Amino acid sequence: MTKLHPTDWDRDAALTTARILLEIKAVNFRPAEPYTFTSGWKSPVYIDCRRIIAFPRARQKICELAVEKIDRHVGYESVEAVAGGETAGIPFAAWIADRMLAPMAYVRKQPKGFGRNALIEGDVPEGRRTLLVEDLTTDGRSKVRFATALREAGVIVHHAFVVFFYGVFPGSFETLARMDITLHHLATWWDVLEACRDRPYFDEAALAEVRRFLESPIAWSAAHGGVASAEEAANWKRGES
Repeated sequence: MTKLHPTDWDRDAALTTARILLEIKAVNFRPAEPYTFTSGWKSPVYIDCRRIIAFPRARQKICELAVEKIDRHVGYESVEAVAGGETAGIPFAAWIADRMLAPMAYVRKQPKGFGRNALIEGDVPEGRRTLLVEDLTTDGRSKVRFATALREAGVIVHHAFVVFFYGVFPGSFETLARMDITLHHLATWWDVLEACRDRPYFDEAALAEVRRFLESPIAWSAAHGGVASAEEAANWKRGES
């Protein structure tokens, strides 16, 4: 079999992931009743990566692609441990760590309030290069919280991996780049739209509205009652909206 050029491999992996997500009905289009994310953004699309755990063949393929992506873009021996973000990142971190023969831990959203009162569960020694794993990201802010907790525990974090990246909201890469963290992902909404060309998963009216959102997500969010800037999203998260 002819070996794909890295960019060609990434494209093939993205479309394979998008097709799997469509097949298992993890993709939701709802332009008439937009979703409201915890950041305050309004969106006609929603991805439910948690569904992957219920489909053994789908999750096996996605995890294979994930490990190959990490190998290509981070380095196989550059990852000394894997940490999942509570809660959706935990199963993906476990599967990836298993395939990479790496120790695995997970990061809590907040201390559990008893016992060791720890934010990090598992044993990740100080100074160990650790890959942060979650199922998806919209604007990258939750990754900042998890990465900060890991670093405060003395862990080295320069890379984060997600199965799905929305790829439209402002500041996504920049927020993590300011912390010297590179975000790696398999698929985005643009890949889902391209995969929809193969089969009629959604009607043309829904697809057209999703394209309008992807081309101008800030304006679309504002027009449907959501926040209209990264600053507003940050304030919303802090409860200042």
